Amino acid sequence: MNLKNFRLELGDDAIALLVWDCPGRSMNVLNPEVISDLATAVERVIGDPAIKGCVITSGKDSFSGGADLTMLETLGHQLAARSRSEGREAAMAAFFEGTRQLSLLYRRIETCGKPFACAINGLCLGGGFELALACHYRVVADSDKARVGLPEIKVGLFPGGGGTQRVARLMPTPDALQMLFRGDQIRPGMAKAMNLVHELAPVADVVSQARAWIAGGGKAIAPWDEKNWRPPSGKVFSPGGMMIWPPANAIYRRETFDNYPAAKAVLTCVYEGLQLPMDSALKVESRQFAYILRTPEAAAMIRTLFGSMGEINKGLRRPKDQPASTLRRLGVIGAGFMGAGIGLSAARAGLSVVLIDRDQAAADKGKAHAEAILTKEVMKGRSTLPERDKLLALITPTPDYVALADCDLVIEAVFEDRAVKAEAIKKAQAAMRADAVLASNTSTLPISSLAENFARPADFLGLHFFSPVEKMPLVEIIMGTKSGPRALAIGLDFVKMIKKTPIVVNDARGFFANRCVGAYIREGHLMLGEGVPAAMIENVGRMAWMPVGPLALNDEVALDLAWKVLQATKADLGADAVDPVQEKLLETMVVKGGRLGRKNAKGFYDYPERGPKRLWPGLADLQPLKLDPDGIDVGELKQRLLVVQALEAARAVAEGIIADPREADVGSILGFGFAPFTGGVLSYIDNMGLTAFAALCDKLATKYGARFTCPDFVRDLARQGKRFYDQVGRQAA
Repeated sequence: MNLKNFRLELGDDAIALLVWDCPGRSMNVLNPEVISDLATAVERVIGDPAIKGCVITSGKDSFSGGADLTMLETLGHQLAARSRSEGREAAMAAFFEGTRQLSLLYRRIETCGKPFACAINGLCLGGGFELALACHYRVVADSDKARVGLPEIKVGLFPGGGGTQRVARLMPTPDALQMLFRGDQIRPGMAKAMNLVHELAPVADVVSQARAWIAGGGKAIAPWDEKNWRPPSGKVFSPGGMMIWPPANAIYRRETFDNYPAAKAVLTCVYEGLQLPMDSALKVESRQFAYILRTPEAAAMIRTLFGSMGEINKGLRRPKDQPASTLRRLGVIGAGFMGAGIGLSAARAGLSVVLIDRDQAAADKGKAHAEAILTKEVMKGRSTLPERDKLLALITPTPDYVALADCDLVIEAVFEDRAVKAEAIKKAQAAMRADAVLASNTSTLPISSLAENFARPADFLGLHFFSPVEKMPLVEIIMGTKSGPRALAIGLDFVKMIKKTPIVVNDARGFFANRCVGAYIREGHLMLGEGVPAAMIENVGRMAWMPVGPLALNDEVALDLAWKVLQATKADLGADAVDPVQEKLLETMVVKGGRLGRKNAKGFYDYPERGPKRLWPGLADLQPLKLDPDGIDVGELKQRLLVVQALEAARAVAEGIIADPREADVGSILGFGFAPFTGGVLSYIDNMGLTAFAALCDKLATKYGARFTCPDFVRDLARQGKRFYDQVGRQAA
């Protein structure tokens, strides 16, 4: 038996050990070759009367990250090819059978009559965890590195290897639906409490405990294959079931606004599957999975959130001629929320951090902010006090710039004021090593102009973090006109160290993310000025699947900051560069009303000390015209909120601010939450079709103004029959 991805070992106790160890990979993944090897090994175990049972484990630090999603893209290409050669019906039949091979293999393990146990030594996700669920016994390492979960929903899919059916049979239906909808990674203790695994054991003992279960007469039948098995929440059509399904459907619509076909498929699979025997239920799941694989939403999300993000995180934009960095010590100037968050992220990566502010008290306050974040994690059981103290020991607060002398990289994160930043840069330069790189965390000020304060502009660039730093996964790396490849390489290496995703953009007002965010916020302001009810604006923002409405987002980033940016733009580019309706609204809110946003508990929303935020009633008084909500086209409002952002992204490409559509799409989803089901700002245009997008822009421009003018660059691509993704030689979704 020739296995490339597994080792099959037979012990003296007649129990086989199947060790999954994909060669040349840091983590085990499922692909056609692995599935074939697994099927061969399983049949060997089943067919050999000398083998009593089998333990499946991993030869790596983790068990499995799940499926290689490029395998699913390949199935789509094969479907298209067979449709042309054999006809649509024959191609679909072959496609369906191809997509359910893993499900059938797992069911074979489950019903073969010999006990299979899974020894989970680390991360176990997606199709890897579905393999574990198909085994009759599961033991997971009691380790902070161990996690189990089914995260497929996050890339527009759902578990297609039996996950929806087994999870729904292991726990109460509401809990199962929540797990499948959220796609979270679950810690070992919680996994046991949820009935997803049977036992916890030290890492070194997971295999021996699994082996002992088989040796002790482990039962080779799944609970749901027992004659008298009943679903944990009872029958679907029962008084208890009717307390579950109507609310579940309502929650689905509230949370997705019907934008995510995979979430709807989960409901269908669980609802129908719980009424059927397991084999029929698995066929329902497979049919839904084959359908979801062909949806544009799944194709777009897989491409962006799996393919493109993977390429970016592996160094898509890293200069090939630059050696790997050896970063050991980071300096952060400015110990506010942003600076403290950056310092904490670096400490988590094992870097020694110098946290500088104007005096010791201010610097200490920054470290205290990091301590507060870590303490919350301890209280939630996500960390321990020794782990917290170990991280805090890496952070040294001080007002003395001399402490920057040993830093490999220094990040300036002081107040967003050109003069304040210039002073910090000059002080840092006097203390830094001659080979150290300096970065600015500015969100608005041009990097090239800030670099004028630094004697080595080739070693100066922007590292734009998003707030809150500890939660936001994106970093914009901004290249000034004189930023060099060495600085870029070090910036990318640092972002990789702290486990965030970088996109590289060229210097311009608002860079990439902020100009798109600014367009979204401005459109909300202008809708308010038109007389659209504030609640409708906010709800439509959520219906378009933005994280929050434009007014709430403005409150989060601060209204006074929006006012300052507007005035700076006006000073630099002239009065025509700002919209008078937006300027008047912000002047009324900020200058006259002192409403600054969440930070002073009053903005477009009021923020009472107790209770949830609520829209400020005074907004209605700012609207000279009030439109009847029943006469407003909600679909058009959604289009406006998405199109203005996509237009800014297209202009950024045309102006050379962002060079690669993969970075634009990944950056738009991770940085400002652009409707993930679209695949990102440029996928939104590509999937609509550039000709159709240009026509939509023309319609909106005629009705609402020049901000919807379609760039000539987009029209040129449309005339050539091209899309944004054609420029990187990749097939668009």
